[in-house]
Amino acid sequence: MGAIRPTLVKTVARQVYEEYEQYLGKDFDHNKEIIDKVIPDASKKLRNLVAGYVTTYWKTKKIPKKRKEPEVEDFSI
Repeated sequence: MGAIRPTLVKTVARQVYEEYEQYLGKDFDHNKEIIDKVIPDASKKLRNLVAGYVTTYWKTKKIPKKRKEPEVEDFSI
């Protein structure tokens, strides 16, 4: 079973992944160093959670995007 992560971790990880994808890899320690340079104010726990989330989803290239609102067609006659 997978870990349930807070929304803050997912949001920060998505932003970091989108901007710094070329520097990230499948090595947790390397990603942790990148996260530390990108977000120097982050606590150790937040840095580790974000690095873990980015590492896990980098391997599968499946960082989920925000859900799009369904488009509602206008059915007026």
